[in-house]
Amino acid sequence: MSRTFETILLETGADGIATITLDRPDKLNAFNKAMLHDLIAAFDATDADDAVRAVIVTGSGRAFCAGADLSESGGATFDYEKRGGRWNDGESPVRADGSVDWSNPSVRDGGGILSLRIFGSKKPVIGAINGPAVGVGATMTLPMDFRLASDTARFGFVFARRGIVPEAASSWFLPRLVGIGQALEWCYSARVFDAAEALKGGLVRSLHAPDELLPAARALALELTGESAPVSVSLMRRMLWNGLGLPHPMDAHSIESRAIWTRGASGDAREGVAAFLEKRPAVFPDRVSEAWDAFAPWFEEPGYR
Repeated sequence: MSRTFETILLETGADGIATITLDRPDKLNAFNKAMLHDLIAAFDATDADDAVRAVIVTGSGRAFCAGADLSESGGATFDYEKRGGRWNDGESPVRADGSVDWSNPSVRDGGGILSLRIFGSKKPVIGAINGPAVGVGATMTLPMDFRLASDTARFGFVFARRGIVPEAASSWFLPRLVGIGQALEWCYSARVFDAAEALKGGLVRSLHAPDELLPAARALALELTGESAPVSVSLMRRMLWNGLGLPHPMDAHSIESRAIWTRGASGDAREGVAAFLEKRPAVFPDRVSEAWDAFAPWFEEPGYR
């Protein structure tokens, strides 16, 4: 699979591992509206392609993503109404009396739209953080399943130093990944920290020499998915991530019971047992694109409000 985008590259190898590369190296891969739309389209494409088993996200050049592109609108970068640059180009949420209609989709934060799309990926997602990841460059990695980093990478939740607040649903993701104390320290101080601190704080899984980062990410992707049923991996991803927000174990039991009932009667389950008994590699017949219609109602997400 190969598609042409304005701000990213998307390639899928014969091993079923797709690589999305943020590709604005002259801007340190700074995030803008075009990149938002390109990334959403790329995840739509990887979800729809049953040949894709996992997705790696990395950056071109010396940065992963330097955050929002401040050069496009300067001080009005985050004043979406003033600069007329709302992420979805919808109707203005500002009423005639000057009040804001908070239920209007035009109010939505662009980083959050992207994070929720990554969260909704039907395939495992691995961040290969090759350089600075600051602002939305850091927060967009939080809904990825794993973050591997170059030992030269740097991270920063710098919002307080820009006069704004964390975005991209990071107030939900970050404390769950690193704990509330570490999340508050990094967000309050808004300082940029090195890869070693990111590893110690639990933000990244492992550190690698720059030329070993992508091979390590690909090796991990293959280790995770090479012998596993793609539909099971896809369903597990949604079960575990959604489980972080469930109020009681009974809610998890309900979803697991439905999943075991449904998957137990599948061709994948029959093949998995037969392969085990016959001591051979399994060849799983089920397709993610065909199976998800049955699972989607179990994970209905709240609407924007």
